[in-house]
Amino acid sequence: MGSFDYSISGQFTAALTIYSGTFMRYALAVTPKNYLLFACHFVNFNAQLTQGYRWYDYWYGNGKERWEKIRAEKAKTELEGAVESIASQTKDKVQGAVQEVKKTVS
Repeated sequence: MGSFDYSISGQFTAALTIYSGTFMRYALAVTPKNYLLFACHFVNFNAQLTQGYRWYDYWYGNGKERWEKIRAEKAKTELEGAVESIASQTKDKVQGAVQEVKKTVS
C-alpha cells in the first residue's frame, strides 16, 4: 500500500465552510423553506469548522509537535516489540541447536 497524505487542506476547508454557510442561508430563503437542506448544510458547516480548527491547531498551534511525539512513541513501541520478538525467536533457535548438539555428542 502506498503512502497517503492525510493532511487537511486549509483552502478546501475554508471553501467548504463558505459554501455551506452560503447555502444554509439560501435553504431558508427559498419558498417553501427547505429545512432538510438547511440541516445538511448546518451539519457540514460545523464539520468544516471543526476541520478548520484542527488544521489551524496543527500548523499554528502546538499540534505538529504533539503529533511528532505521538509518532515517536509509536515507533519506539513498535521497535521494542520487534526487538523482543526477534530475541525470543533467536533464543528458541539457539536452544533447539543446543539440544541437537547435546543429542549428537551423547
